[in-house]
Amino acid sequence: MRFLLRLLGSLVLAAVLGLGSAYVVARYAMQGDTVVANGPWAGNLAAGGTGADIYTRTSIALTGLLALNKDETIYYNATKDSAGEALDGACTYRIEGRDPDARWWSFTVYGKDHFLIDTPTKRYSISKTSVVRTAEGAFVVRLSTTEEPNNWIATSPDGFQITLRLYNPNASVKDNPATAPLPAIVKEACS
Repeated sequence: MRFLLRLLGSLVLAAVLGLGSAYVVARYAMQGDTVVANGPWAGNLAAGGTGADIYTRTSIALTGLLALNKDETIYYNATKDSAGEALDGACTYRIEGRDPDARWWSFTVYGKDHFLIDTPTKRYSISKTSVVRTAEGAFVVRLSTTEEPNNWIATSPDGFQITLRLYNPNASVKDNPATAPLPAIVKEACS
């Protein structure tokens, strides 16, 4: 009987260690050598490509990203602001800049669980065609838990992350994704 209990315990331990290590590797696949950092933004250039390894594909599946290859779309994610501090659900931020060099782009805010944040306003995203710009062509998008009239996306007090999608990026972005001009993420205030 003791032998069977030890055998069962060993099998359970092996399963937990095996599945746990696979989960950890998949969660951190966004830190491999196909990952590019650009200010507060980071993206895996293998996302959606045929060259993506099993861990990158698993990471993409876990986060729910329906990825296209980098010739069609480059995905940048932000979990920190431009000062390098983690995004805090108790704070208000602004994304400021000009249109990224792509045919179309969007910012979408997700909760820590990688799902859209449930809010009564249903304002999850701002895009190239919905953003309000200044006369000079710049924009400021506010991120907070408090609704604002224009260029605002809801966040969660439990935490959030931002995804920037660049659809049909121009050659300047595809060739140099680490140096492409991307909007800044600036913390305004915290409650």
